[in-house]
Amino acid sequence: MTSADILIIGAGPAGIAAAVSASTSGRKVMVLDDNLAEGGQIWRGGPRRPVNSEARSWFHRFANSGAELLRGHRAVDCSRRDRILYVETSHAAASLQYKQLILATGARELFIPFPGWTLPNVMGVGGLQALAKAGLDIEGKRVVVGGSGPLLLAVAAYLAEHGAIVSAILEQAPWSRLMRFSAGLVAHPAKLWQAMALKTALASVPYLAGAWITQANGDGRVRSVRIHQSSGARDIACDYLAVAYGLIPNIELASLLGCELRDGSVTVDEFQRSTCPEIFCAGESTGIGGVELSLIEGEIAGYAAAGREDRARKLFPARARALRFAEKLNSAFAPREELRSLPDGETFICRCEDVPLRKLRERRSWRDAKLHTRCGMGPCQGRVCGPATQFLFDWTPESTRPPLFPARISTLITELEKTSR
Repeated sequence: MTSADILIIGAGPAGIAAAVSASTSGRKVMVLDDNLAEGGQIWRGGPRRPVNSEARSWFHRFANSGAELLRGHRAVDCSRRDRILYVETSHAAASLQYKQLILATGARELFIPFPGWTLPNVMGVGGLQALAKAGLDIEGKRVVVGGSGPLLLAVAAYLAEHGAIVSAILEQAPWSRLMRFSAGLVAHPAKLWQAMALKTALASVPYLAGAWITQANGDGRVRSVRIHQSSGARDIACDYLAVAYGLIPNIELASLLGCELRDGSVTVDEFQRSTCPEIFCAGESTGIGGVELSLIEGEIAGYAAAGREDRARKLFPARARALRFAEKLNSAFAPREELRSLPDGETFICRCEDVPLRKLRERRSWRDAKLHTRCGMGPCQGRVCGPATQFLFDWTPESTRPPLFPARISTLITELEKTSR
């Protein structure tokens, strides 16, 4: 069994910052990630293809920190009593023991179902960007980007830079909210500069506020999307549709470990410590806040887990500033009520089990829906339909059970043999 003084789950910005800070104590630090390169979703590509100078700097610090990185490792179960994490790689099962644990599990996109969202070439905003980075040829392809949040601009700019024809960017938030948010960027010069750079790069692309997708149409794949805007509905032809309505914290492992959750994120104290004293959380798992906040929270968690609370405390003012910006961001881009009426009765809400909205309308809760329709029982284990039903019906998932991800039978047998000894 492999062991570490401080085990960090997730090698995105928060996990990298936590590893760099924790390693200053001289303790054995280990970082686990299910990807083959560090960076997470936001810095996908790793140190060989850093997205900007900030990422390059953190990759360099991480490489020289002495922390050990376990690539291609995915957590499937855990034992808080024994402080053991059970993981799976592409070819084997393993167990990792820790003294302190830092969860930097990041976030995933929020999808709000609409008619046609299961058509081929309809995907998440981050999903299309990831495919493009992995080699998908998008040159000359017509792309519509829709949903909510600054990520729409960043992904649209990346796609346009790589030859895609971005037909439109659809932001569901109204202009009134966007103008108030933009005015507040004066207090955050770096973010204002980033926003201006993105707008300049997308100067020729229509940016429609108060607009959203109501339906995707096609025969075998998406061919066009119908959008709603104040001037009326219209159709836009496209080869790809990328859509996401913000982000959802990945809290499944924290939930399984027994950490207290509140409003869909992990509850932490001023040192990023959860209600389980040996477990710290940083980044999007404690609430959506962006890269800057993730890095600061990661540093604080790393120092605190290593017993360097004096160093952690010096970062409190910076975290407070980043939190104020995150609150403004989340308020400006919160999904509007009208989006609850997007799916019709035949729209699949659970894509894994083909459960349409009409069947869910008969149910009273998430548990009731799982028992009677198998909603949330498919391979994604409710990661897509769970947040969707929470938005549509105010349902809350009641429990998390292992395995956290689909796992091989051999992995589960190995874990059972170890726990029965």
